Amino acid sequence: MSALLTAALPAQLARHVWRGDAETMPAQPGLASGYAALDAVLPGGGWPVGAVTELLPEAEGIGELSLLMPMLAAQAAGERWVAWVEARGERTPYAPALAAAGLDLARLLLVRPAHQTDALWALRQCVASGACACVLGALRQPDTAALRRLQLAAEQSDCALILLRPATEAAQPSPAPLRLVLAPAPGGALRVQVQKRRGARLAQPIILYPSVSHALAGRVLAGFSATGAGAWTGRA
Repeated sequence: MSALLTAALPAQLARHVWRGDAETMPAQPGLASGYAALDAVLPGGGWPVGAVTELLPEAEGIGELSLLMPMLAAQAAGERWVAWVEARGERTPYAPALAAAGLDLARLLLVRPAHQTDALWALRQCVASGACACVLGALRQPDTAALRRLQLAAEQSDCALILLRPATEAAQPSPAPLRLVLAPAPGGALRVQVQKRRGARLAQPIILYPSVSHALAGRVLAGFSATGAGAWTGRA
């Protein structure tokens, strides 16, 4: 193999190969999370842009959405959209709780495909559109190939793609550069374990106190009634 080809390989593969010295490489500025302790350990100083982030809560409604609310509210206050994609049958966000947390519902796009395969397609389209600052997806056991396609789509965008997956999936491999395992902690806190990130491994978890209460977070994920679901007409 020529020296020229050998030298070119790292640059060509940099976006697809994890390197142990990656913390020394400049990261694209992230979207501020609203939590200084979290931003301090995230490459780019916030939720990654142009990459997939996986949140893996031990149970639903423990504060995973409260963790995202400061960033989501800030992005919805701008000119771009926040998109929420989930297959029907998943738990649905509760609009009044989102509004109470500061999210402008007029900038929220709710996409509810009938099947997960359609949800995966919708996620890629939202990311590629350029219209969304952040795209969220609730997924159940997507295969590695589907996750890889999402990561490739995110890399070609200036969008933050955040996937909510059960913590039971933490043991499975994923192309996502950032994976956070979430668990409840005493006093209404949230324990954030950085399972994977670009750069050095972070051994100790971070303890955060989301600004939105866990009670509100539970309502954010509460299922709509048939009447309540109609409130989304014109929003999606």
